[in-house]
Amino acid sequence: MSLKITDWAVEDRPREKLIQKGIASLSDAELLAILISSGTKNKSAVDLGRELLGIVNNNLNSLGKLTIADLKKIRGIGTARAVTIAAAMELGRRRKLSEVEYVPQIRSSKDVADIFQPLLSDLLHEEFWILFLNRSNKVITRMKLSQGGISGTVTDVRLVMKKAIECLASGIIVCHNHPSGNLNPSESDSKITQKIKEAGNLMDIQLLDHLIISDKDYYSFADNGGL
Repeated sequence: MSLKITDWAVEDRPREKLIQKGIASLSDAELLAILISSGTKNKSAVDLGRELLGIVNNNLNSLGKLTIADLKKIRGIGTARAVTIAAAMELGRRRKLSEVEYVPQIRSSKDVADIFQPLLSDLLHEEFWILFLNRSNKVITRMKLSQGGISGTVTDVRLVMKKAIECLASGIIVCHNHPSGNLNPSESDSKITQKIKEAGNLMDIQLLDHLIISDKDYYSFADNGGL
């Protein structure tokens, strides 16, 4: 039977260790143990954290994709603990997002990926976003155009152009995610890219790129000759 955290030497308890040695000294399992607070009858919170990480092959990105229902399937994790873990994962995602909230100027597809990867990479459904740029390719604003299911989302070209005109944008970049992880553009991806490009040409608003985001990488239409 594993020792409870309260039975450990003070310097080995996650909370005390964090205070005394700093947060960087804690393992992922120990950080999860703090969120979980206390273990079950037969295991410590750290053991429970290790078990949870083992289920996702020690991949925190995979942990962030687990739903409340997924977490509750693990013995020892009820609704309260599942919600706490999910909230912590979401805060981490939002922190990553705020760190790259906007870049002053878009110079490459990577600049765009740095903006949208924290926002889209963990999602289990598709979302379609637009980045609006001025003549210097500086970001004016961004907008989520639509949200769909696992395999697709609906894109209204008229709404894209309407917002671009309202923002006085000279250029736009569109971006959506593939929850499956497959970065190959679908036929519908290519068609909507051309529709937006053609509509933009009529309005003197250039479509600069269309990115497809996965949890680890991205695909750029511009980099691959698709524009």
